[in-house]
Amino acid sequence: MIKILTVIGARPQIIKAAALSRCIKESYSSEIKELIVHTGQHYDQNMSQIFFDELGIPKPNMNLSVGSGNHGVQTAKMIEGLEEILIAEQPDAIVVYGDTNSTLAAGVAASKLHVPIVHIEAGLRSYNKKMPEEVNRIMCDHASTLLFSPTKAGIENLIKEGFKTTNLQPYTMNNPGIFHCGDIMYDNSLHFSKLSDQQSTVLDDNDIEKDKFVLSTIHRNDNTDIPERLSGIFEAILEIIENHNISFVLPLHPRTNKLLKQNTSAELYLNIKSEKRLKIIPPVSFLDMIALEKNAKIIVTDSGGVQKEAFFFKKPCVILRPETEWVELVSCGAAKIVGWHKDKIISAFNDYYTTTNVSFPPLFGDGKAASFMCAKMIETFE
Repeated sequence: MIKILTVIGARPQIIKAAALSRCIKESYSSEIKELIVHTGQHYDQNMSQIFFDELGIPKPNMNLSVGSGNHGVQTAKMIEGLEEILIAEQPDAIVVYGDTNSTLAAGVAASKLHVPIVHIEAGLRSYNKKMPEEVNRIMCDHASTLLFSPTKAGIENLIKEGFKTTNLQPYTMNNPGIFHCGDIMYDNSLHFSKLSDQQSTVLDDNDIEKDKFVLSTIHRNDNTDIPERLSGIFEAILEIIENHNISFVLPLHPRTNKLLKQNTSAELYLNIKSEKRLKIIPPVSFLDMIALEKNAKIIVTDSGGVQKEAFFFKKPCVILRPETEWVELVSCGAAKIVGWHKDKIISAFNDYYTTTNVSFPPLFGDGKAASFMCAKMIETFE
């Protein structure tokens, strides 16, 4: 039996970990022992604990409780805590997800101790190193032993950076294995979609009509911390609401909610708060988020995860970022990149509002990515 240490800390990682933990429990419990470490990067009840409860993820074996802070302070606390756990537990491998500070810290701590790193969502690139996530994902990829990419584009990015698809066992940091295996979030979306239909009451609770609203999420620092950008986004939203008489539903990240008043003019803030068709609600659970995504007409977001989920549920997506790591969504026409520019947001929205000719080709695998990853880890580390 192999022992893996799964590191999570931010909301998207907790959700992704559900698929792997579920797969281990159902099919590989005699071959894989999983220990879960929560760094505490997200510690708000609505942003973290609810996902363990709702998704049936095993409770973390350890919690570093680092909380918020500047990148350096937060990451340093994680490295220190993870190093102690790695020395004590001596796992066969450490499993990390995506591109957060938790992922970076785990990558640094494990590589220094020569613990093999398994990077799920490897190979993604926005080609903008000003994004903290871009630096995190690149550094983690180049220290990993197994790299699981959700897309063919991810594999192509790794090849450009010197990785080889021809490497053979035994895999190591210096001889890594790279694999296109599909998206673990697609596994989850398929699994939890029916459960959402049965359990979610978010539409009724908030008086939301199916297919008559736009779902929006806004949380990235690049948007929330710069008044010009935050204002441009909300000015566009208000104009779209007025032009099309359509509702927007906005589950608002706590940080964005705090900055909304601070980084918009008094007039704009008043307009935001007085617009009844703009429903600002607290962060929602994963099952509620699926319900909102499945029943929205269009999705407007700066979240990488929500971009993909929009695609999974065949919803056009307006991306409030100047670039995306999910380039396939844009290439096939299912998403448009608009940044924070008011006119571009409105134009992209209008295009999707008036067309039904949007395609959603099968880009993200067959819903069995977690099983592939488990089998490959056993083959590599047993």
